[in-house]
Amino acid sequence: MDILADIVTTILAQMQKPTLAFLIGGMMLAALGSKFEVPEPVYKFIVILLLLKVGIGAGISLREAELVDLVVPALLAGGVGIAIVALGRFTLARWRGVSETDGLATVGLFGAVSASTLAAGMAVLDDEGIAYEGFIGALYPFMDVAALVTAIVLARLARARKAVTVQGGGTMTMGGGNAGGPVVEQGLIKGILVDTLRSPAISALLLGLALGLFARPETVYASFYEPLFRGLLSVLMLIMGMEAWSRLSELKGVAHAYLFYGITAPLVHGALGFGAGLIAHQLTGFSAGGIVLLSIMAASSSDISGPPTMRAALPEANPSAYVGTSTGLGTPVAILSIPLFMALADWFVGF
Repeated sequence: MDILADIVTTILAQMQKPTLAFLIGGMMLAALGSKFEVPEPVYKFIVILLLLKVGIGAGISLREAELVDLVVPALLAGGVGIAIVALGRFTLARWRGVSETDGLATVGLFGAVSASTLAAGMAVLDDEGIAYEGFIGALYPFMDVAALVTAIVLARLARARKAVTVQGGGTMTMGGGNAGGPVVEQGLIKGILVDTLRSPAISALLLGLALGLFARPETVYASFYEPLFRGLLSVLMLIMGMEAWSRLSELKGVAHAYLFYGITAPLVHGALGFGAGLIAHQLTGFSAGGIVLLSIMAASSSDISGPPTMRAALPEANPSAYVGTSTGLGTPVAILSIPLFMALADWFVGF
Protein backbone atom coordinates (compact mmCIF):
# COMPACT_ATOMS: atom_id res chain seq x y z
CA MET A 1 0.00 0.00 0.00
CA ASP A 2 2.89 2.36 0.76
CA ILE A 3 4.28 1.82 -2.75
CA LEU A 4 0.88 2.52 -4.28
CA ALA A 5 0.54 5.69 -2.20
CA ASP A 6 4.03 6.80 -3.32
CA ILE A 7 3.10 6.26 -6.97
CA VAL A 8 -0.13 8.26 -6.64
CA THR A 9 1.65 11.05 -4.75
CA THR A 10 4.41 11.23 -7.37
CA ILE A 11 1.95 11.36 -10.25
CA LEU A 12 -0.08 14.11 -8.56
CA ALA A 13 3.10 16.09 -7.87
CA GLN A 14 4.16 15.76 -11.51
CA MET A 15 0.74 16.96 -12.69
CA GLN A 16 1.19 20.16 -10.69
CA LYS A 17 4.56 20.94 -12.26
CA PRO A 18 4.56 23.36 -15.21
CA THR A 19 5.63 20.83 -17.83
CA LEU A 20 2.76 18.41 -17.29
CA ALA A 21 0.25 21.01 -16.06
CA PHE A 22 0.48 23.09 -19.25
CA LEU A 23 0.40 19.92 -21.36
CA ILE A 24 -2.88 18.91 -19.69
CA GLY A 25 -4.13 22.50 -20.03
CA GLY A 26 -3.56 22.37 -23.78
CA MET A 27 -5.42 19.08 -24.00
CA MET A 28 -8.35 20.59 -22.08
CA LEU A 29 -8.49 23.58 -24.45
CA ALA A 30 -8.59 21.25 -27.45
CA ALA A 31 -11.21 19.03 -25.80
CA LEU A 32 -13.45 22.05 -25.21
CA GLY A 33 -13.17 23.14 -28.83
CA SER A 34 -11.23 26.32 -28.09
CA LYS A 35 -10.03 28.38 -31.07
CA PHE A 36 -6.82 29.26 -29.22
CA GLU A 37 -3.71 28.83 -31.35
CA VAL A 38 -0.09 29.90 -31.49
CA PRO A 39 1.15 30.93 -34.97
CA GLU A 40 3.64 28.50 -36.49
CA PRO A 41 6.46 31.11 -36.82
CA VAL A 42 6.12 31.87 -33.09
CA TYR A 43 6.27 28.15 -32.30
CA LYS A 44 9.43 27.72 -34.37
CA PHE A 45 11.04 30.72 -32.66
CA ILE A 46 10.26 29.24 -29.23
CA VAL A 47 11.76 25.88 -30.22
CA ILE A 48 14.99 27.47 -31.47
CA LEU A 49 15.39 29.52 -28.27
CA LEU A 50 14.74 26.49 -26.06
CA LEU A 51 17.19 24.25 -27.87
CA LEU A 52 19.86 26.95 -27.97
CA LYS A 53 19.44 27.33 -24.21
CA VAL A 54 19.73 23.59 -23.60
CA GLY A 55 22.79 23.35 -25.85
CA ILE A 56 24.57 26.36 -24.34
CA GLY A 57 23.97 25.09 -20.80
CA ALA A 58 25.33 21.66 -21.73
CA GLY A 59 28.36 23.20 -23.45
CA ILE A 60 29.20 25.31 -20.40
CA SER A 61 29.00 22.18 -18.22
CA LEU A 62 31.31 20.32 -20.61
CA ARG A 63 33.85 23.13 -20.62
CA GLU A 64 34.04 23.13 -16.84
CA ALA A 65 34.49 19.36 -16.58
CA GLU A 66 37.80 17.51 -16.27
CA LEU A 67 38.38 16.06 -19.74
CA VAL A 68 40.33 12.96 -18.70
CA ASP A 69 37.75 11.91 -16.10
CA LEU A 70 34.89 12.70 -18.47
CA VAL A 71 35.89 10.68 -21.56
CA VAL A 72 34.97 7.14 -20.49
CA PRO A 73 31.64 7.95 -18.78
CA ALA A 74 30.70 10.25 -21.68
CA LEU A 75 31.32 7.56 -24.29
CA LEU A 76 29.37 5.06 -22.20
CA ALA A 77 26.50 7.55 -21.78
CA GLY A 78 26.32 8.05 -25.55
CA GLY A 79 26.41 4.30 -26.06
CA VAL A 80 23.53 3.81 -23.62
CA GLY A 81 21.44 6.41 -25.48
CA ILE A 82 21.99 4.60 -28.78
CA ALA A 83 21.35 1.19 -27.17
CA ILE A 84 18.00 2.37 -25.75
CA VAL A 85 16.84 3.49 -29.19
CA ALA A 86 18.09 0.27 -30.81
CA LEU A 87 16.24 -1.80 -28.21
CA GLY A 88 13.06 0.21 -28.72
CA ARG A 89 13.30 -0.20 -32.48
CA PHE A 90 12.89 -3.97 -32.09
CA THR A 91 10.25 -3.80 -29.34
CA LEU A 92 7.84 -0.85 -29.27
CA ALA A 93 8.43 0.21 -32.89
CA ARG A 94 7.67 -3.36 -34.06
CA TRP A 95 4.56 -3.77 -31.89
CA ARG A 96 1.53 -4.77 -33.93
CA GLY A 97 -0.46 -1.66 -34.82
CA VAL A 98 2.19 0.81 -33.59
CA SER A 99 3.39 3.22 -36.25
CA GLU A 100 7.15 2.83 -36.71
CA THR A 101 7.58 6.60 -36.73
CA ASP A 102 5.54 7.02 -33.52
CA GLY A 103 7.45 4.18 -31.89
CA LEU A 104 10.86 5.59 -32.80
CA ALA A 105 9.88 9.10 -31.69
CA THR A 106 8.82 7.63 -28.34
CA VAL A 107 11.98 5.57 -27.81
CA GLY A 108 14.03 8.60 -28.86
CA LEU A 109 12.57 10.57 -25.96
CA PHE A 110 13.18 7.64 -23.60
CA GLY A 111 16.79 7.44 -24.78
CA ALA A 112 17.25 11.16 -24.19
CA VAL A 113 17.53 12.67 -20.71
CA SER A 114 15.21 14.58 -18.41
CA ALA A 115 17.23 17.33 -16.73
CA SER A 116 14.56 17.66 -14.03
CA THR A 117 14.71 13.94 -13.17
CA LEU A 118 18.51 14.10 -13.05
CA ALA A 119 18.25 17.12 -10.72
CA ALA A 120 15.83 15.16 -8.52
CA GLY A 121 18.37 12.34 -8.29
CA MET A 122 21.14 14.78 -7.34
CA ALA A 123 18.92 16.27 -4.63
CA VAL A 124 18.24 12.83 -3.14
CA LEU A 125 21.95 11.98 -3.07
CA ASP A 126 22.77 15.37 -1.56
CA ASP A 127 20.20 14.82 1.19
CA GLU A 128 21.77 11.44 1.95
CA GLY A 129 25.29 12.88 1.92
CA ILE A 130 26.35 10.62 -0.97
CA ALA A 131 29.20 11.98 -3.10
CA TYR A 132 29.26 11.97 -6.89
CA GLU A 133 31.43 13.45 -9.64
CA GLY A 134 31.05 17.16 -10.28
CA PHE A 135 30.97 16.64 -14.03
CA ILE A 136 27.84 14.45 -13.96
CA GLY A 137 25.72 17.26 -15.40
CA ALA A 138 28.04 17.33 -18.42
CA LEU A 139 27.23 13.71 -19.31
CA TYR A 140 23.61 14.22 -20.28
CA PRO A 141 24.19 15.89 -23.70
CA PHE A 142 26.13 12.82 -24.85
CA MET A 143 23.21 10.50 -24.09
CA ASP A 144 20.63 13.10 -25.15
CA VAL A 145 21.99 13.99 -28.59
CA ALA A 146 23.03 10.40 -29.38
CA ALA A 147 19.52 9.09 -28.69
CA LEU A 148 17.64 11.87 -30.51
CA VAL A 149 19.81 11.75 -33.63
CA THR A 150 19.69 7.93 -33.76
CA ALA A 151 15.89 7.85 -33.44
CA ILE A 152 15.37 10.55 -36.07
CA VAL A 153 17.78 8.92 -38.53
CA LEU A 154 16.12 5.51 -38.11
CA ALA A 155 12.63 6.99 -38.55
CA ARG A 156 13.62 8.91 -41.68
CA LEU A 157 15.46 5.89 -43.05
CA ALA A 158 12.38 3.69 -42.56
CA ARG A 159 10.21 6.30 -44.28
CA ALA A 160 12.66 6.61 -47.20
CA ARG A 161 12.85 2.85 -47.65
CA LYS A 162 9.07 2.61 -47.86
CA ALA A 163 9.01 5.44 -50.39
CA VAL A 164 11.64 3.74 -52.56
CA THR A 165 9.77 0.43 -52.35
CA VAL A 166 6.51 2.07 -53.42
CA GLN A 167 8.18 3.94 -56.29
CA GLY A 168 9.83 0.74 -57.44
CA GLY A 169 6.56 -1.15 -57.44
CA GLY A 170 7.76 -3.40 -54.65
CA THR A 171 10.55 -4.90 -56.80
CA MET A 172 13.52 -3.17 -55.21
CA THR A 173 14.86 -4.46 -51.91
CA MET A 174 17.02 -1.98 -50.06
CA GLY A 175 20.32 -3.44 -48.97
CA GLY A 176 20.68 -6.22 -51.52
CA GLY A 177 17.68 -6.91 -53.74
CA ASN A 178 19.60 -5.69 -56.80
CA ALA A 179 23.20 -5.07 -57.80
CA GLY A 180 23.19 -1.50 -56.67
CA GLY A 181 21.25 -2.14 -53.45
CA PRO A 182 24.09 -1.73 -50.91
CA VAL A 183 25.38 1.37 -52.71
CA VAL A 184 21.92 2.94 -52.74
CA GLU A 185 21.46 2.01 -49.06
CA GLN A 186 24.78 3.60 -48.08
CA GLY A 187 23.97 6.79 -49.95
CA LEU A 188 20.50 6.89 -48.41
CA ILE A 189 21.84 6.57 -44.85
CA LYS A 190 24.51 9.23 -45.48
CA GLY A 191 21.97 11.63 -46.96
CA ILE A 192 19.51 11.19 -44.09
CA LEU A 193 22.25 11.58 -41.48
CA VAL A 194 23.48 14.80 -43.09
CA ASP A 195 19.91 16.07 -43.42
CA THR A 196 19.22 15.29 -39.76
CA LEU A 197 22.30 17.14 -38.56
CA ARG A 198 21.31 20.11 -40.73
CA SER A 199 17.71 20.16 -39.50
CA PRO A 200 16.72 23.29 -37.52
CA ALA A 201 16.21 21.48 -34.21
CA ILE A 202 19.44 19.45 -34.16
CA SER A 203 21.40 22.36 -35.65
CA ALA A 204 20.22 24.67 -32.84
CA LEU A 205 21.11 22.07 -30.21
CA LEU A 206 24.59 21.46 -31.65
CA LEU A 207 25.22 25.18 -32.19
CA GLY A 208 24.33 25.91 -28.58
CA LEU A 209 26.62 23.09 -27.47
CA ALA A 210 29.51 24.52 -29.51
CA LEU A 211 28.90 28.07 -28.23
CA GLY A 212 28.83 26.92 -24.62
CA LEU A 213 31.95 24.83 -25.11
CA PHE A 214 34.17 27.18 -27.11
CA ALA A 215 32.80 30.68 -26.41
CA ARG A 216 32.00 32.55 -23.19
CA PRO A 217 28.21 32.97 -23.38
CA GLU A 218 27.55 33.01 -19.63
CA THR A 219 26.34 36.62 -19.59
CA VAL A 220 23.73 36.29 -22.35
CA TYR A 221 22.82 32.85 -21.03
CA ALA A 222 22.08 34.19 -17.54
CA SER A 223 20.39 37.43 -18.65
CA PHE A 224 18.34 36.21 -21.62
CA TYR A 225 17.99 32.45 -22.07
CA GLU A 226 17.66 31.40 -18.43
CA PRO A 227 14.90 33.88 -17.44
CA LEU A 228 12.82 33.08 -20.56
CA PHE A 229 13.25 29.34 -20.41
CA ARG A 230 10.39 28.19 -18.15
CA GLY A 231 7.87 30.57 -19.68
CA LEU A 232 8.70 29.49 -23.23
CA LEU A 233 8.60 25.84 -22.21
CA SER A 234 5.11 26.30 -20.76
CA VAL A 235 3.85 27.74 -24.08
CA LEU A 236 5.46 24.86 -25.94
CA MET A 237 3.75 22.31 -23.68
CA LEU A 238 0.42 24.07 -24.25
CA ILE A 239 0.86 23.65 -28.02
CA MET A 240 1.93 20.03 -27.63
CA GLY A 241 -1.09 19.31 -25.43
CA MET A 242 -3.53 20.69 -28.00
CA GLU A 243 -1.92 18.70 -30.80
CA ALA A 244 -1.78 15.57 -28.65
CA TRP A 245 -5.53 15.75 -27.96
CA SER A 246 -6.36 16.23 -31.63
CA ARG A 247 -4.52 13.01 -32.49
CA LEU A 248 -5.46 10.97 -29.44
CA SER A 249 -7.95 8.87 -31.41
CA GLU A 250 -5.08 7.39 -33.43
CA LEU A 251 -3.88 5.50 -30.33
CA LYS A 252 -7.12 3.81 -29.27
CA GLY A 253 -6.13 0.45 -30.69
CA VAL A 254 -2.54 0.41 -29.37
CA ALA A 255 -2.72 2.39 -26.12
CA HIS A 256 -1.81 -0.75 -24.16
CA ALA A 257 1.54 -0.91 -25.99
CA TYR A 258 2.53 2.58 -24.84
CA LEU A 259 1.21 1.91 -21.33
CA PHE A 260 3.34 -1.22 -21.01
CA TYR A 261 6.40 0.48 -22.49
CA GLY A 262 6.04 3.61 -20.34
CA ILE A 263 5.98 1.56 -17.14
CA THR A 264 8.68 -1.02 -17.91
CA ALA A 265 11.14 0.89 -20.11
CA PRO A 266 12.55 3.19 -17.38
CA LEU A 267 13.53 0.16 -15.30
CA VAL A 268 15.14 -1.65 -18.23
CA HIS A 269 16.93 1.48 -19.42
CA GLY A 270 18.06 2.28 -15.89
CA ALA A 271 19.59 -1.20 -15.71
CA LEU A 272 21.53 -0.44 -18.92
CA GLY A 273 22.79 2.79 -17.34
CA PHE A 274 23.69 0.92 -14.17
CA GLY A 275 25.74 -1.58 -16.17
CA ALA A 276 27.53 1.24 -17.96
CA GLY A 277 28.23 2.87 -14.59
CA LEU A 278 29.78 -0.35 -13.29
CA ILE A 279 32.05 -0.50 -16.36
CA ALA A 280 33.11 3.12 -15.74
CA HIS A 281 33.73 2.23 -12.08
CA GLN A 282 36.05 -0.62 -13.06
CA LEU A 283 37.92 1.46 -15.65
CA THR A 284 38.18 4.85 -13.95
CA GLY A 285 37.01 4.50 -10.34
CA PHE A 286 33.66 6.13 -11.15
CA SER A 287 31.84 6.63 -7.83
CA ALA A 288 28.78 4.76 -6.56
CA GLY A 289 26.90 8.07 -6.57
CA GLY A 290 27.89 8.56 -10.20
CA ILE A 291 26.58 5.08 -11.03
CA VAL A 292 23.22 5.99 -9.48
CA LEU A 293 22.97 9.22 -11.48
CA LEU A 294 23.98 7.53 -14.74
CA SER A 295 21.23 4.97 -14.07
CA ILE A 296 18.71 7.77 -13.45
CA MET A 297 19.76 9.53 -16.66
CA ALA A 298 19.14 6.32 -18.59
CA ALA A 299 15.82 5.69 -16.82
CA SER A 300 14.55 9.22 -17.46
CA SER A 301 12.87 10.45 -20.63
CA SER A 302 13.34 13.89 -22.14
CA ASP A 303 10.79 16.56 -21.21
CA ILE A 304 12.64 19.60 -22.56
CA SER A 305 14.89 19.03 -25.58
CA GLY A 306 13.12 15.92 -26.87
CA PRO A 307 9.52 17.01 -27.64
CA PRO A 308 10.38 20.10 -29.74
CA THR A 309 13.16 18.22 -31.51
CA MET A 310 10.83 15.38 -32.47
CA ARG A 311 8.03 17.72 -33.54
CA ALA A 312 10.41 19.66 -35.76
CA ALA A 313 12.28 16.67 -37.19
CA LEU A 314 9.37 14.19 -37.38
CA PRO A 315 6.20 16.28 -37.82
CA GLU A 316 4.25 13.18 -38.87
CA ALA A 317 4.83 11.51 -35.47
CA ASN A 318 1.93 11.60 -32.99
CA PRO A 319 2.65 13.73 -29.87
CA SER A 320 -0.01 11.76 -27.97
CA ALA A 321 2.31 8.78 -28.27
CA TYR A 322 5.72 10.20 -27.49
CA VAL A 323 4.86 13.06 -25.11
CA GLY A 324 2.09 11.22 -23.30
CA THR A 325 4.18 8.10 -22.76
CA SER A 326 7.37 9.87 -21.70
CA THR A 327 6.01 12.70 -19.56
CA GLY A 328 2.85 11.02 -18.31
CA LEU A 329 4.27 7.58 -17.52
CA GLY A 330 8.04 7.47 -17.89
CA THR A 331 8.86 10.41 -15.62
CA PRO A 332 6.96 9.19 -12.52
CA VAL A 333 8.42 5.67 -12.89
CA ALA A 334 11.95 7.06 -13.32
CA ILE A 335 11.65 9.22 -10.20
CA LEU A 336 10.25 6.31 -8.18
CA SER A 337 13.17 4.12 -9.32
CA ILE A 338 15.80 6.34 -7.67
CA PRO A 339 15.82 4.36 -4.36
CA LEU A 340 16.13 1.11 -6.34
CA PHE A 341 19.32 2.19 -8.09
CA MET A 342 20.71 3.58 -4.85
CA ALA A 343 20.20 0.18 -3.21
CA LEU A 344 21.83 -1.61 -6.17
CA ALA A 345 24.85 0.75 -6.15
CA ASP A 346 25.27 0.23 -2.40
CA TRP A 347 25.08 -3.53 -2.93
CA PHE A 348 27.56 -3.75 -5.82
CA VAL A 349 30.00 -0.95 -4.95
CA GLY A 350 29.09 0.59 -1.56
CA PHE A 351 28.73 4.23 -0.67
